[in-house]
Amino acid sequence: MAILSGCWDNKDINHRALPIAMGISYHEGMYKIYLDIPKVSERNEGIQVITATGDSVSSAVDHISMNMESQVDLLHLKVIIVDKTFALRGLNEITASMIRSRHVSPKTMFVICDEPLDRFFKHINNPSNGDGNEIYDFFQKNSGWNPEIAYTPVWKVFRSIHSYTHDVVLPVIQSGETTAIQSNGSGILKNGKMVGRLSNEQTLLYNVFNGTSLGGKIEVTGKATLQIVNGHIRHQTKLDNKKPELNSTLHLNVIILDATGNPSTGEIKLELQTLLQRRLEQLFQKVQRTHADIFGIGQHFRNELTRTELANWRTEYFPQVKINLKVKTTIRNTGNLKLP
Repeated sequence: MAILSGCWDNKDINHRALPIAMGISYHEGMYKIYLDIPKVSERNEGIQVITATGDSVSSAVDHISMNMESQVDLLHLKVIIVDKTFALRGLNEITASMIRSRHVSPKTMFVICDEPLDRFFKHINNPSNGDGNEIYDFFQKNSGWNPEIAYTPVWKVFRSIHSYTHDVVLPVIQSGETTAIQSNGSGILKNGKMVGRLSNEQTLLYNVFNGTSLGGKIEVTGKATLQIVNGHIRHQTKLDNKKPELNSTLHLNVIILDATGNPSTGEIKLELQTLLQRRLEQLFQKVQRTHADIFGIGQHFRNELTRTELANWRTEYFPQVKINLKVKTTIRNTGNLKLP
């Protein structure tokens, strides 16, 4: 019996097209796909955008692959961009397809675009705006990512769709006037559908609450600008007569970047704590009105509610959660300088 090699069906990398970004729009039952594919050559000639239409995402991608001299490989995809209309319709089907097929990495970023995708891709791939890798660099934490931008991969979107107690936010972008890309805040997703928006400032507060805001800057009523060095949050829960209550204490270490009028450290600290507490409470009220638990508050009550009760968490329990938040800050007024 002949012995076959285990890599007989592999294709050389020179015969594979490796998109770094994929755009998806939906109109009247048809999907339009945009693939941002780097041109591989000695001169590194930038990016080419290839489009196709189909009754499913996979059929549109197959159509592109059929007409190319290379096979389209989505496993190295870094960013998936959907237009606002598609986000309002819901990402359930496409997310399930990606997880099921395993053709797309679960770590790929999900992003919402505030403008038509054809206009967006035409703008960001204009040679005058850069080398075509801006969409990739914009969301990389070792490159252009900023704490005012949400960071949500495919697997978190899939988890939120099938979770009773955890929703997500996706970054919202569009092409910029003086930069290639402009951040427009975040979209609130409930069961895979966009039901609301957060501003850039509110997205920073969302990241502060979730502990992913390192490097974020907060301005305190014009007196000072502070940068978050690190932080953590502790929760205590109570369920009294089926009324959930969450007591949270947020601890932040910050440094003073600049100050106006020589305010004391005590004044800055007090105003920062008051400001953060007020804005976070307003943010909690906003997301409670959307019935989207983006903070995962329901996770803290999973051991106190039955599965049937958890199924009604978003509609019955989450809107009436009482959240008591305390903010405690430590100011490193020496900044990044070490004392001798």
